[in-house]
Amino acid sequence: MAIKKSELYSSLWKSCDELRGGMDASQYKDYVLVLLFVKYVSDKYAGKKDALIEVPEGGSFQDMVSLKGKKDIGEGINTIIAELAKANDLKGVIDVADFDDSDKLGKGKEMVDRLSNLVGIFQNEGLDFSKNKAEGDDILGDAYEYLMRHFATESGKSKGQFYTPAEVSRVMARVISIDNAKSQTQTIYDPTCGSGSLLLKAADETHQGVTIYGQEMDNATTALAKMNMILHNNPTAEIWNDNTLSTPHFKNPDGTLKTFDFAVANPPFSTKAWGNGFDPLNDLYERFNDGIPPAKNGDYAFLLHLIRSLKSKGKGAIILPHGVLFRGNAEAEIRKNIIRRGFIKGIIGLPANLFYGTGIPACIIVIDKEYADGRKGIFMVDASKGFVKDGNKNRLREQDIHSVVDVFNKQTEVPKYSRMVSVGEIERNEYNLNIPRYIDSQEAEDIQDIEAHLLGDIPEQDIDDLIGYWKVYPTLKNALFTTNSREGYVKLKIAPDGIKHTIFSHPEFTSYTEKIDSAFKIWKDEWIPVLKSMGADTKPKEIIHNLSESILASFADKELIDQYDVYQHLMTYWINTMQDDVYLIAGDGWKAELSQVNGKKDEWDSELVPKQFVINRYFADEKKAIEQLESDSDAISHQKEEMEEEHSGEDGLLEEVKSDKGKISKGNVQKRIKEIKNDADAAEELNVLEAYLKLIEKEAKAKKQIKDAQKALDNEVIDRYKMLTGDEIKTLVVDDKWMAAISEDVKSEMERISQRLARRIKELAERYAMPELNVQVDELEMKVNGHLGKMGFEWT
Repeated sequence: MAIKKSELYSSLWKSCDELRGGMDASQYKDYVLVLLFVKYVSDKYAGKKDALIEVPEGGSFQDMVSLKGKKDIGEGINTIIAELAKANDLKGVIDVADFDDSDKLGKGKEMVDRLSNLVGIFQNEGLDFSKNKAEGDDILGDAYEYLMRHFATESGKSKGQFYTPAEVSRVMARVISIDNAKSQTQTIYDPTCGSGSLLLKAADETHQGVTIYGQEMDNATTALAKMNMILHNNPTAEIWNDNTLSTPHFKNPDGTLKTFDFAVANPPFSTKAWGNGFDPLNDLYERFNDGIPPAKNGDYAFLLHLIRSLKSKGKGAIILPHGVLFRGNAEAEIRKNIIRRGFIKGIIGLPANLFYGTGIPACIIVIDKEYADGRKGIFMVDASKGFVKDGNKNRLREQDIHSVVDVFNKQTEVPKYSRMVSVGEIERNEYNLNIPRYIDSQEAEDIQDIEAHLLGDIPEQDIDDLIGYWKVYPTLKNALFTTNSREGYVKLKIAPDGIKHTIFSHPEFTSYTEKIDSAFKIWKDEWIPVLKSMGADTKPKEIIHNLSESILASFADKELIDQYDVYQHLMTYWINTMQDDVYLIAGDGWKAELSQVNGKKDEWDSELVPKQFVINRYFADEKKAIEQLESDSDAISHQKEEMEEEHSGEDGLLEEVKSDKGKISKGNVQKRIKEIKNDADAAEELNVLEAYLKLIEKEAKAKKQIKDAQKALDNEVIDRYKMLTGDEIKTLVVDDKWMAAISEDVKSEMERISQRLARRIKELAERYAMPELNVQVDELEMKVNGHLGKMGFEWT
């Protein structure tokens, strides 16, 4: 059985439960990730000659399994890890966690049980990495990434800085155009590499790979980065442990700073002791020729180091707090100098609360030395509003990543989102780069019209603001509104309750819906045969990349519907469902294997082809018959409830048969009928009880019919599973499961767009409907006064 990503992640996270309590996440990650590493290299390389990693005798995961339940399991695991570290020059990398630490893991039996359970989780056959056939997609590396993100979330503000969110890393990698790297000899560098996630995401964007260099000051985090490189199949990456600013490790033979083709960085924000260990005024590497950063704020120190570390045509990106864009004094001078030198290609403003070490908003500064001499402006993007809440943090969605990268790389100006700002304009603003100075991303205020409130009707300006809809539905506007004697105002032709029907039934709306349906059908027809051709050589990440780029292009020229919203629907479905399916297909082929659900004997299903799809395609009549039986049973139950409601209460005719908990059983009803059968005074109660008893019997019969019919259907379905051909499985999965779900998502997007129009028009109609009520009141008042006058009364 191939490894499902979702199951792999949940299994690994479950292992953390064994360690919680004795230590915080910043500590127990070291234990979990080391075990993950040992399990992976043991599955992959044990017993293989000339393997990338040597798994020595007494240094494998199987040796750990043999220790389960033994008193010296902690000491034994330490010995096994030491053997593996010694054989592969990984001392100080994988042996940082002490598995015999009673303070963290408990004493005596508590430690034995905890470590035995921990090893047992990794022993699960579902975590056999030797059977993973989709290794080109780096399942293990992704699992490591998953754990790092969760560890960062739990580690809290002060200890989560070792990890850069994967979504931000992907944006940085793509805006420096690392995908254009020509060969693996080209280099990428991260001066504050943490666990290495940013470097690896950047390297992952290349076609041939790149040579990786990283430096990290924290010992334990350096170890994480080295393990991360091996797990991501980058064992030759050079990761060094030291202070980048005071003691940069990577230098040329002549002692000058080594330069790289690409560089990325997410340094600690506003570090106060950045100058410790060296003299910035007399820097050996001439990094601060454009100015010395403030003594207690190192943001520009890291930026200047990154710039100096790039080759003459080098490209880089660095994450820094927004303050670097506008703070004054020494930083203002440095900013002016690097702008004048043309180093800054662009700035991307990110949402607040993305990072684990801080909640403040940050930006990506993109550096490009290649075209610095001729640079006439800086491209700015305000991406601060594109995110989704994820627990107590914000997270970039797939559509946010793609739209930022597309706009930036194509230098596309989008109102309220992006623009090219000339150096001249920046100079006039005294080299202040604060994004709101150049991009007004505020939503237009919904202005209340006083005249409309007093006299009624809808301001024409509010209707004109919906121009995007009127371009697609030009005559719908006339179907909804009519002109008014008052210039600048229109009347709604229909009642507010009829707005939605008028829109949804209009020919232009129907025509547009058909146009969107046609675009989806063309895309679907193109991809169904491609998806059905998948097999053991399939690379899931390639599949979703090509699939998603294709759907993005299919909706690129469609008005009203946002291509990135459609893209997001596909990516969400991929993450939640389709990804696991494709990994199963890549590992095991097109198999519809049945298995028990949650270990329950009578509940079964198939992961790849859930039985609902087999039933819908092959047993529609049987399903409909069961649904009718269920409907009939519900009707009987409803009749029972009505009788109980009618005859409840102190004098109710069903009160005598209720239990202490207010329940009525068949036995109690039969017993009461027997008691009053010959009592003439209880005739009415007897009639009610006999009628209720019939309903009980009818309900029991109906439920038995449902159970029998369901059992018969289950048997037929099981037999049908055994007969499914490869082509039938492909149709069930690709047509009935995947494409049907994606189609519904696209339709829901259309529905959302149309509902938005209907809601806005109804909102405007109701907002300015008050004067209509006043007119009605005036008319009624005149009628009343008229009647009073006829009666001889005068109302003043």
